[in-house]
Amino acid sequence: MREAASGHTLVPALPLRTERLVLRAFTLEDFDALYAYQSRADVARFLPWGPRTADEVRTALGTKIDHTSITSEGDFLALAAVRADTDELIGDFILGWVSAEHGLGEIGYIVHPDHAGHGFATEGGREMLRLAFEELHLHRVIGRLEARNTASARVLEKLGMRLEAHLIENEYFKGEWQSELLYAILDRDWAELQTSARRGGHAAD
Repeated sequence: MREAASGHTLVPALPLRTERLVLRAFTLEDFDALYAYQSRADVARFLPWGPRTADEVRTALGTKIDHTSITSEGDFLALAAVRADTDELIGDFILGWVSAEHGLGEIGYIVHPDHAGHGFATEGGREMLRLAFEELHLHRVIGRLEARNTASARVLEKLGMRLEAHLIENEYFKGEWQSELLYAILDRDWAELQTSARRGGHAAD
């Protein structure tokens, strides 16, 4: 594990606010909300884990609570996504620092199905990319997903990420061969998107 070079740490001033979301650290009080979606089969369908038990959610919550900064390669930031209008926890977002040498990070997200289809994943994902490029100063950020997860693919495309690979049946889990899509965006792509947004060309949610 490599320690961060000067200027390559991320200790965000939480909470972060976007147009409709508050992104904050997880707390023990988030158990019920986290269990509400992590225990669902439809949420876990395209994820490496299955519907989680109460004990598994408590373990996952403890891990999320402990990850509020990135100071070394291998660290990840886990943020709870709360609707600003209702104060409901509706999902979570993750930014991981994969490689210091290659300036590589990875984002991930889950939004409760009851709140899907309203652009929350795109909105939160855009903030995670901002952290990755403007505060952690990464060169490249990827997003990986099961190839049948078309909704998640649309989110990454709206974020300006390009499809770079379609790996056919590269993993066997949950009793079947599954394929994987790899999306990516570079720091210069992100800068161009921000310039376009300032000129009135903001990508739609």
